[in-house]
Amino acid sequence: MTARAAGTTALGALGALLLTACTVGPSFVRPTPQLPAHWSPAVLQSPTATQSGEPLPAASPGESMPATSALAEGPGSLATWWSQFDDATLDALIARAVHANLDLRAAVLRTSEALAQRDISAAGQWPTLSANASYDRERISETTPEGSLLGSASKFSAIPGVGHFSIPNPFNQYQLGADASWELDLFGRLRRTVEAANASAQVSLEDQRAVRVSLLAQVAQSYIELRGAQARRAVALADLATIDDLLQLTQQRHAAGLNTELDVRNAMAQASQTRASLPGLELQITQAIHTLGVLLGEDPEALRGELERPGAIPPVPPQVPIGLPAELARRRPDIREAEASLHAATAQIGVAVADLYPQLTLSADGGFQSETVGSLVNWSSLFGSVGPELDIPIFDRGRRKTVHLYNLKAQEAALAYQSAVLNALHEVEDAAAAYRADQQQRQWLTDTVAQNRIALDLARQRYQSGLSDFINVLDAQRTLQQNEQSLLESTSAVSSDLVTLYRSLGGGWDAPADPLTADSRRAASR
Repeated sequence: MTARAAGTTALGALGALLLTACTVGPSFVRPTPQLPAHWSPAVLQSPTATQSGEPLPAASPGESMPATSALAEGPGSLATWWSQFDDATLDALIARAVHANLDLRAAVLRTSEALAQRDISAAGQWPTLSANASYDRERISETTPEGSLLGSASKFSAIPGVGHFSIPNPFNQYQLGADASWELDLFGRLRRTVEAANASAQVSLEDQRAVRVSLLAQVAQSYIELRGAQARRAVALADLATIDDLLQLTQQRHAAGLNTELDVRNAMAQASQTRASLPGLELQITQAIHTLGVLLGEDPEALRGELERPGAIPPVPPQVPIGLPAELARRRPDIREAEASLHAATAQIGVAVADLYPQLTLSADGGFQSETVGSLVNWSSLFGSVGPELDIPIFDRGRRKTVHLYNLKAQEAALAYQSAVLNALHEVEDAAAAYRADQQQRQWLTDTVAQNRIALDLARQRYQSGLSDFINVLDAQRTLQQNEQSLLESTSAVSSDLVTLYRSLGGGWDAPADPLTADSRRAASR
């Protein structure tokens, strides 16, 4: 057989092996989440009525009720949900947090690491080729058996039929060479490894998105807490001014002999109590500013100058489209991460199964060796070897245990996926219930504050006319002050509940059509 025929036969055999190569182990099938077709009626229930069906109060004369916000299944953009609050300062804070937050930047680096690991795994499917060059000057000891034989041979002046020869000691050795190897992926071990690495990279990418979703919600809620504390401080200062007026009135009436010192002392105590609430509100403002500073990668006090001036609590929109339950699986990063983890665990089963089958590696090495540089690249200096290497596992009980291990891991990942889906549904339902309940509470508190103001005016008129005790005025003022604070807390809670709802829906990023597309990969590396 000629060399050309032998080469053709070898290539044909290699082609047959590649054509018959298969991928062992189970193939991943994307799970179908058990999600309802529509949200429950409780989620979409209008906040204009209480749980018992009783209508909420209407606006009192001279007062305006806050508009209610309803949830709807219609399509809407959740990628930039914070824009629904129509607050330019909030928009700016979130934009800065996305670029500067340290936790998000660390998550981006973890994604890049996973992508690099995926590329390293993919490189194992290709042949490896390396070159080498070396120079050695060697001397063999003449007191060793090899050196003694070498010295004895050098003493012969000539050998009949061969002639004179000498074996130098020491001697030079120059070498230029190359070697190559390629594992033929007959049973898909490398393909399954790359598949698992790709799924692991998807896990890191979804974790990065989860960090982003959480970050956006934290920034918005901290900002709402800041504006709420500033609003409560402003109301407390206004109440303090009103109480100081009452104190001045009681002092004037006491000087005129129209009331007792008891009224004066009660008014002074009420003023002191109101002042005592101010440090706590100042602390809440400071803590919110510090939290926002940390979220934006700044020093705690870095944002005080731009946020110290009070602003309105971000209002909720009249209608909030939340889409359909089926969209949760495509948008929630934790569900997508659980799916990618299941994919990785399934692929690892294939890797473990492939380890039970033979592995075939083609290898070759060769080059030139010579004692002198001048004769290094001569044909006579050529050396080399080529041949396949077959590794056949005969007995290794541990490998079979590995298959069982990854089967268990895949089962665990499947349960984790189901748990993530169920948890997502519960979070949305809870957030929607809180959003509706706090709006109802805000309506009732709005009506309560309106009635409290009327009661305070009546109590003051009766007191000034001598028809009522001052204690009635203080009680009316104290009740009004408490309910005003409760109303502001409820208003902040409504806006914060909406942020929680957006977070539970997985809002804050645009879902790509396919995992780890080129666009998402470029976004991960930014």
